[in-house]
Amino acid sequence: MKQTYYLFNPGRLSRKDNTLKFVPFDEEGNEGPPRYLPVENVEEFYTFGALDANSSLYNFLGRHGISVHFFDYYENYTGSFMPRDGLLSGKMLVKQVEAYQKNTSRIIIARKFVEGATFNILKNLKYYHNRGKDLTEIITAIENLSSSIGSYNRINELMGIEGNIRQFYYDAFNLIINTFEMGVRTKQPPQNEVNALISFGNMMCYSQCLRAIHQTQLNPTISYLHSPGDRRYSLALDIAEIFKPLLVDRTIFKVLNKREIQSMDFEQKLNRIILTEKGKKTFISSFENRLNETIKHRSLNRNVSYRHLIKLECYKLSKHILGIEEYKPFKAWW
Repeated sequence: MKQTYYLFNPGRLSRKDNTLKFVPFDEEGNEGPPRYLPVENVEEFYTFGALDANSSLYNFLGRHGISVHFFDYYENYTGSFMPRDGLLSGKMLVKQVEAYQKNTSRIIIARKFVEGATFNILKNLKYYHNRGKDLTEIITAIENLSSSIGSYNRINELMGIEGNIRQFYYDAFNLIINTFEMGVRTKQPPQNEVNALISFGNMMCYSQCLRAIHQTQLNPTISYLHSPGDRRYSLALDIAEIFKPLLVDRTIFKVLNKREIQSMDFEQKLNRIILTEKGKKTFISSFENRLNETIKHRSLNRNVSYRHLIKLECYKLSKHILGIEEYKPFKAWW
C-alpha cells in the first residue's frame, strides 16, 4: 500500500534505480543517516524543510505519479509539484468553464458546497452537545442561517452567510476545547495555538483535495464558491469546505482534549504562533489516522476511507458538470 511521507528536516532527495534516497541535513549542514524508500511504496511527499533535488529526480517522480507539496518555515503552503495531467479532457474543461460563467449554474454548485460544509459543522456540534457541551444556542443560530442558503443567488451573499456560520462555529470551539482558548479567528498570521492548528490543518486538507482533483479530469483552477484567482487552485478550496469539519476540526478537538498536543508543542516566531516539529508530527499522525479511517458507504455498500471520500466527491462534481447526475455534497450520516 502506498504511503504519504513527511520530510520535516532539510535534506537531499535522489534516486537510484527504483529506490528513492533521502539524506537529512542538520543545522550545520552535516549529513545524517540516509533513508531508502522503494518508489512503489510512495504516494506523495510533504516537505517542511529545504529540499535539494534536481530535474532528473522530478522527472522520475512525475513518471511514477508522485506529488510533492511544499510548506515554508511558517507552515504556509507554498505550492506543489504535480505529475503530468494524464486525465486531461477538453470536454470537461469546456463544461467547467460554462458552469462557472453561467451564474445560475455556478450558484447551484456553490450552494451545495456551503450546504455540505454546514451540515458537517452541525454534525460536529451535535456530537459534542450530546457529550455534555451545552451548544444549544450556537446550533440553533447555525440552523437558522442554514435554512436560508437556498435563497441566495449571488456568490458574495453566499460567502457572507458562510462566513456568519463559521463565526458561530468558531465561538463553539471555546466550549468544546478544554485546555485552550479559541479567541478571534486569525489567519495570516495565526495569533494563538488554536488558530495555528486550524491554519495548519486547513492547508493539509487543501493539499489532500488538490491531490484528489488531480486524479480526475477536473481543472483545479476553475471554482464556484471561491473566485478563481492567479497562483491558486481554488477548486481545492471549494471541496475542502466540506471536509474541514470532519478531518481538520475533529483532529484538533482530539489532540487538544486528549492533551496529545500541549503548550510546549507551540512556539512564538516574530508575530505568529507555529507548531514545533514535535507538534507537527503529532498533529499529522492524528490527521493521517483520520484520513485512513473507514466508514460503510451507503451507495457503494463497502468500507471506504475519508481519503477516498474526497476523490469520490470530485467524481460526483464531474458528473454534475457533465450533466450526468445532480451533485449532492458529502454529508456525514453516522
